[in-house]
Amino acid sequence: MPSKVSVSTLRDPGLAPSGHQKIDWVKAHMPILNQLERELSAHRPLAGQRVAMSIHLEAKTAYMALVFAAAGAEVFLTGSNPLSTQDDVAAAAAERGVTVHAWHGATPEEYTAHLTRTLEAARPTLLLDDGGDLTHLLHTGRADLAANLIGGSEETSTGVQRLRAMEAEGVLRFPMVAVNNARMKHLFDNRYGTGQSTLESVMRNTNLSIAGKRVVVAGYGWCGKGVAMRAKGLGARVIVCEVDPVLANEALMDGFEVMPMARAAALGDIFITVTGCEKVIRREHFEVMRDGAILANAGHFDVEIWKPDLEAFGGQPVRVRPHVDAYTAPDGRRLYLIGEGRLANLAAGDGHPAEVMDLSFGVQLLTHLWLVENRGRLENRVIEVPPEIDTRVAETRLRALGVEIDRLTPEQERYIRSWQV
Repeated sequence: MPSKVSVSTLRDPGLAPSGHQKIDWVKAHMPILNQLERELSAHRPLAGQRVAMSIHLEAKTAYMALVFAAAGAEVFLTGSNPLSTQDDVAAAAAERGVTVHAWHGATPEEYTAHLTRTLEAARPTLLLDDGGDLTHLLHTGRADLAANLIGGSEETSTGVQRLRAMEAEGVLRFPMVAVNNARMKHLFDNRYGTGQSTLESVMRNTNLSIAGKRVVVAGYGWCGKGVAMRAKGLGARVIVCEVDPVLANEALMDGFEVMPMARAAALGDIFITVTGCEKVIRREHFEVMRDGAILANAGHFDVEIWKPDLEAFGGQPVRVRPHVDAYTAPDGRRLYLIGEGRLANLAAGDGHPAEVMDLSFGVQLLTHLWLVENRGRLENRVIEVPPEIDTRVAETRLRALGVEIDRLTPEQERYIRSWQV
């Protein structure tokens, strides 16, 4: 029978040793997945399940895939962004028994082929998506491959938005759990993970200071809150741009300036988009930006910093540092784009810290166990993560840290459940 390496689609299988090092490093810092691996490998509750995963293919996600395999599942893994796949990690995951179809720098045609090959190989019973590309394919060109699906999960805000739109139109063909909405996911991954990894990517790729600069954050959801908080902590003067008046008020009360992008564009030194929308920064903004302005996107798709306008304004990009492209205006001003406008923290970095992704991936694994336990009883709609999964992940994390918390007494429990004083 062919090995997983021989049936995988890899850039270079010889890169696996470096990938093994990366996976082993993050494993040492992911106690929740370690605990679940120990528990689930004993009775393999996912035996017989075929899991198709589209997710940023780096060390932490590879380790999650391996824990799914330890729980008994057959795992088929592909990327969710052409620039976030790490070829050495992909090769290592294939050597450890996961079927992988992905490589770094895939063309749009190759990227779609990898998604399709993953679904064709898996004929999945479970789906783990990040951004909704597999889900979209299962509702369009390859709907025939959805016949065996019990259900799936969505990792990120953008993907949940797409699922909500599908549900509203009545076209969603299988149950999907909004893992992004779980408290142990978005309160930590979106806020602390995005905040740290995005600023880390800007600093690593430019070798410039954050302190003293004006950082413009477009979007003040949980990801934007994290970016603004971390930028402030590094000494930046933070400006927030928002379309939601409630979130704009929250940014004001958190101590940030709030203004439209039309004004912020002339003031900022660093611009970070975290909105999930398109054309957030466009031609009229580029035209008034300062020489040397740095542009970074932390939203899932490369549409927030509108590259057609950037090229029309600044011509074809010139690579001036790894992951940094310069666009030069007719008057000589240069604007710098990180990671080709894709997710800066993954296209030009290693993504969120391992300890943060341990929380998210603990939720993912327990969600898929819940899907299997509830097969046939779930509607074809977007489903929230059951609260007991959040609680289990949170308690596991506290135990790993040696942290104890209070418990309600029976009297207190009766009190908070009663309407009488």
